[in-house]
Amino acid sequence: MPTLQRHDDVFVLDLGEGENRFHPDWVAGVGAALDEVERAEGARALVTAATGKYFSNGLDLEWLGDNPGRFTDYVVSVQELFARVLALPMITVAALQGHTFAAGAMLSLTHDFRVMRADRGFWCLPEAEIDIPFSPAMSALILARLAPQTAHEAMTTARRYGGPDALAAAIVDRVVPEGEVRTAAIELAAAQAGKAGPTLATIKGRMYAPVLDALRDKNPLG
Repeated sequence: MPTLQRHDDVFVLDLGEGENRFHPDWVAGVGAALDEVERAEGARALVTAATGKYFSNGLDLEWLGDNPGRFTDYVVSVQELFARVLALPMITVAALQGHTFAAGAMLSLTHDFRVMRADRGFWCLPEAEIDIPFSPAMSALILARLAPQTAHEAMTTARRYGGPDALAAAIVDRVVPEGEVRTAAIELAAAQAGKAGPTLATIKGRMYAPVLDALRDKNPLG
């Protein structure tokens, strides 16, 4: 389950050690951590990290298969999480130490910056390969955060980007050796912690207004 620690002005949200799929309890755990982050005052920033082979492997398809009647509510909760991180009134950095797939990759895009491991691990939107279309809001998020050509390739071909390729495509902002991912993310976040507050919230809210409206829609499939 997700855990939260604070390093001076930087909150570090560790998503966990397994595949970090978006089980409802996991989503609730991330939300509870964000409650604490949002209650804080003064200079602050957020790093979202994980431990082990995966940053996040996306939606919990096994849980969805067992709970088909809760599909809409589940998608609403995931998209609300995306909206919440995208609009946080502080600088956010995703520390991608391992595989970052599907909804996990979209979660990384809700952060202001991304630091990725250079030598192993992939960033991937596999939906075209696994026959699960993006919701309208998910499409809007990806298109807002990636260059058009990169978004097109990532969404239609399910390409797996290693660290250097992800950097070249501007999916991530830095690539570093495995042992430096979290440290580099914390350093990047700490340098911007003084910008937290209402002005940054307004800037983000206006930058991403259409995306946020779509992510907060209670009828996610239109």
